[in-house]
Amino acid sequence: MTIDLIIFVASALVAVFGATMMIAQRNTVASVLYMILSLVAQAVCYLQLGGLFLGAILVVVYAGAIMVLFLFVIMLLNLRGSGEQGVPAPAVGQFTKLVFGVLLTLELAFIVKAAPFSGSTTGIVGMSPESFGSVKAVAETMFTDYLYPFELTGVLLLVAVVGAVVIARKRRMIETGDTADAPGKDTGAEE
Repeated sequence: MTIDLIIFVASALVAVFGATMMIAQRNTVASVLYMILSLVAQAVCYLQLGGLFLGAILVVVYAGAIMVLFLFVIMLLNLRGSGEQGVPAPAVGQFTKLVFGVLLTLELAFIVKAAPFSGSTTGIVGMSPESFGSVKAVAETMFTDYLYPFELTGVLLLVAVVGAVVIARKRRMIETGDTADAPGKDTGAEE
């Protein structure tokens, strides 16, 4: 067993652990931090596969910018875990959890079984190891085949931030009882 394989397997296990803990957390801030851990471990996997640009993008764009945006929205809305607010979490039956767990395990088994473990270093069909993760390959794919999803993602993030600001403003007005700045409210000027 080489050191590269050990690092790859360890980072893959950390990525799966971080993703699992992200879903299992009730505290939203802890969930975001586990997601950052998962993204950094995935970046290490990309570095091991030779995708230096993809690894850097995962750390800089996703773990850096997007997760900071998520933390900003969470703190702006003052979200806490459901146990901290006194509101009970929605009850999901043990049977439902068991069914989803078995289905996800079967899906993972089928993915691992069907994975093309060929002689290529990337293991991705149709992509040569030289072009995997390069700036040119990522840019060509992103701005040709996936241009509309890329643009829609930007619009979706913008709508999410605007929605978070509107919800936080309404909540603040309800808590303080200040309705002077409410839309459609008369400012007091007599006609």
